[in-house]
Amino acid sequence: MIVAFMMLVFVSNVIAQPKQEVLKIFWPKEYNWKIASNQQSATQQMVELIPGNQTLQNWSIIGSMLVLKNARRPLAAIPPVLLAAMQKRAKSAKLLVIEQSQTNGYNWILFKIQASGFKDSPKPESQLYYVMQGRSALFINFVAVKEAMLSPLFLEKWAVIFKQSKITLQ
Repeated sequence: MIVAFMMLVFVSNVIAQPKQEVLKIFWPKEYNWKIASNQQSATQQMVELIPGNQTLQNWSIIGSMLVLKNARRPLAAIPPVLLAAMQKRAKSAKLLVIEQSQTNGYNWILFKIQASGFKDSPKPESQLYYVMQGRSALFINFVAVKEAMLSPLFLEKWAVIFKQSKITLQ
């Protein structure tokens, strides 16, 4: 009986998948979010959210969640990399780090990148990023609107939303 129990425990531990870190963001219900895109590989997953009545080609606000699995990066290095990527398409893109701190042992950084227009489009776009380093994953999240600048009210609202997010194991 003991041998059977030990064998069951051993098999369960071998077969059981290890739990993965997940960053739970409480996206505001007022937008009636839907998943517009969900792409996953062995090393990353990206999910894009848009309001229920919009498309990826015609959105007013978009949320993006990127998980880099088994990744650790210095958080201060991430904003310049994302700015450089944006500046390839929008020379006018500007970066401002808003806050950097730690919550429940997890380091995070909040920053915005704003662009008044792009090479292939005169439409502006501004993004508010929230990046958190987990124990075994890097979480890069943003919300974007088609405006040249993020309003103080928008920044305040979304800073609270992002800061209330929590890392859990699933």
